[in-house]
Amino acid sequence: MAEDIEEIRRQKLAKLRNKAETGGAEASTSKNPSEPIHIDGGAKLSETVAESGLVLADFYADWCGPCQMLEPIVETIAAETDATVAKIDIDANQQLAAEYGVQGAPTLVLFADGQPAERLVGMQGEAQLRSVIEAHA
Repeated sequence: MAEDIEEIRRQKLAKLRNKAETGGAEASTSKNPSEPIHIDGGAKLSETVAESGLVLADFYADWCGPCQMLEPIVETIAAETDATVAKIDIDANQQLAAEYGVQGAPTLVLFADGQPAERLVGMQGEAQLRSVIEAHA
């Protein structure tokens, strides 16, 4: 586990250095951001879903242990797949969480073509998330 965390740190550091060297150009040329987008409110979520073909919405809470364990996996998904990853804090966005029927954290909702296509509740492995995304890509 510690080795995995250290590897993630090395990858993030390399990514940040590359971004600093290129002046952040890579982020502006990509259709889907390589890092999760933090969503605050339904309008921002609707805008993100409308602009991106495939959006993985991660409804999380800061106090949630499984959410914290899922975070590096979600960051990898954002960096390595065609899906845009949207992170939604359920404490700060209670109405939005209720609108999507979120009753437990983490809850992941995959939007394809502007509509919710898949729903996953609880800790998910990277392979499972990749499989769900590829099925709708």
